[in-house]
Amino acid sequence: MREPGLEEAIRAAGGVSELARRLGIAQPSVSNWDRVPAERVASVEQATGVDRARLRPDLFAAPAAAETIDEVDAARAQEYALLAALLARAPDGDLLARLARLTADASALGIAHAKLAEAASATGPARVEREYFDLFVGVGRGEVLPYGSYYLTGFLHERPLARLRSDLADLGVARAEEQYEPEDHIAILCEVMAGLAGGKFPADGRHRAEKQFFDKHVAPWARRFFADLERAEAANFYRAVAAVGATFIDIETEAFALPS
Repeated sequence: MREPGLEEAIRAAGGVSELARRLGIAQPSVSNWDRVPAERVASVEQATGVDRARLRPDLFAAPAAAETIDEVDAARAQEYALLAALLARAPDGDLLARLARLTADASALGIAHAKLAEAASATGPARVEREYFDLFVGVGRGEVLPYGSYYLTGFLHERPLARLRSDLADLGVARAEEQYEPEDHIAILCEVMAGLAGGKFPADGRHRAEKQFFDKHVAPWARRFFADLERAEAANFYRAVAAVGATFIDIETEAFALPS
C-alpha cells in the first residue's frame, strides 16, 4: 500500500508513468515504491510541486507545536537523515549534485563535509552505484556488513537485533512493509536517530530516550563500522561518507557523555 505522500505525487504528475518520466527513471522503479525514497524526495518535489514535508513527513515534517526543537537538534536530525539516505542505497545524480554544493566551515565535521562535496563532484551515479554494490551487497556478501548484530556478535540476526526490535516497538516504530533489511542496518538506525533528534516521537522523555537508544544500539559499534568503511578496498566516494559518519558519531558520543 502506497503512503499518502507518494499517492499525492503520482496524482500531481498525472500517473506513475509520467512521474517516472519526469524523474528520468524506469516506470517499474516507481511502481515498486511504497513511499518516496529519501534520496528521491528533492527530485520528486521538484517534478511534482508536492512539498517534501508531505512526501516524507517522517523526515521533513515540522515537529508538533508542543515541542520546540532547537537549531542544534534540527542540524543533528539532518545529519542523521543524510547518513541514512547515503547508507540505505547509492545516491542518484540529483543527490550527488546537491552534495557537491555542500558548504563547509573549519570544524572537524565541516572539513568532512568539504571532502564529501569533493567526492560527490568526482563521481557519477553509475560509478557510485557499483561502489555501493561492491561494498554492501556483493556476490555472496559485500566487503562491509552494516549490521549491528554482526559487529556485536559476529553473526547476523542475533540477540542485539531482538533487543532493538523490542525497543523500537516501545518507541512506536513499525517496520515498513517494503523494508527487507533487518532493523539493525546502520541506515535504519540513523533514520531512527533522525526521528528522535527531530522530535518525531513523543516529547516526554525524548532526550532521555534518545540517549538510551544511542548508547544501546549505535555507540557500541557504529564507530567501528565507519572505520571499516573508510578502510574498505572498494571505497572511494564512500570513504568520504565514512569520514562524515565517524566524525559525527564521535561528536554525538562526546555530547551524550556530558552531564544532562
